[in-house]
Amino acid sequence: MQYDAIILGGGAAGLMCAARAGQRGKRVVVLERAEAVGKKILISGGGRCNFTNLHTAPDRYLSANPHFAKSALARYTAGDFLQLVENHGIAWHEKTLGQLFCDGSARQIVAMLLAECEKGGVEVRCGVDVGEVEHGDGRFRIGEYTAPALVISTGGPSIPKMGATGFAYDLARRFGLKVVEPRPALVPLTLGGGDVLFRELSGVSADVVASVGKARFREAALFTHRGLSGPAILQVSSYWRPGEAVAIDFLPGRAPGWLTEAKRAAPRTMLRSVLRDALPERLAATLADRLPPLAELGGATDKALNAAEAQLAGWRFHPTGTEGFAKAEVTVGGISTAELSSRTMASHRVPGLYAIGEAVDVTGWLGGYNFQWAWASGVAAGDAL
Repeated sequence: MQYDAIILGGGAAGLMCAARAGQRGKRVVVLERAEAVGKKILISGGGRCNFTNLHTAPDRYLSANPHFAKSALARYTAGDFLQLVENHGIAWHEKTLGQLFCDGSARQIVAMLLAECEKGGVEVRCGVDVGEVEHGDGRFRIGEYTAPALVISTGGPSIPKMGATGFAYDLARRFGLKVVEPRPALVPLTLGGGDVLFRELSGVSADVVASVGKARFREAALFTHRGLSGPAILQVSSYWRPGEAVAIDFLPGRAPGWLTEAKRAAPRTMLRSVLRDALPERLAATLADRLPPLAELGGATDKALNAAEAQLAGWRFHPTGTEGFAKAEVTVGGISTAELSSRTMASHRVPGLYAIGEAVDVTGWLGGYNFQWAWASGVAAGDAL
């Protein structure tokens, strides 16, 4: 069964690539191991698919080469994908921070991609367990399928219960391509040691600024029975490395000296009461108990209040680890961008071999950025096949 291109993986990037190439007149087959395509799309955004982000820019992506994503993202933008969504009559809304979701169901995005594939005459084969990939005489062979081009779009190992594996990396290494060590990203962090007491706050969330190094995100943080989660924590988890501290500003936006001002305005007020006015009660009590003992604000020195203020603005947690690939939304690392053309996603060393989407060492922030990379990288390869 001869084709112009075999695409391994029927996820966001693979289907986008297939549709694009098929509509250019290429004979394309998509081989998907699962019983249906787009399984990760279906669970994304609480079932409504956060399909892109209006604020997409290269600086919202992590990679060993931060410049690699620029070409594809510039040539296929969030606006381009939104136009496709509107062309298919899919209603959408912006939630927060530029995040776009379907009004209805993520199934609409999968149906749209399949319709685009059908328009290009793409064949989609599900339940295909890819075994040996052979390469010779300028052609790739997988069982009965053969083509001069092969696209790796099988994603990374995040969310293994959805069938995710490290297959893309194994295949890349088989062809001599380097792989940047993969690690879980957009993943909850676990706490132990002196921080373990904060796990008693399981279920409590607050608007905070979480930071690791120069990476800072203002969104909600959530305490869990294992540690820390919520959007702000998931964002910094992509930057966090074992041994590093995560700093949390529990009262972002407060001007320096706000506690001493509170003392002068109401000297008989207790610190716990001040915190309770701004934070969930259980969190306020826990923080107050772990600060140096301060009774009424009027009885505390300005120096003591400034110290408490500084601690609240940069409370340091020392995670013991992450909840791993099982709970990670995406993967940092993957097939090295040094091996690929940023314009076509083609391998420099193996003619006809391409890699796209999460399989590549390009990882976006939370909020639709990873889908936009899937669309953009898929289009880049689809236009080059």
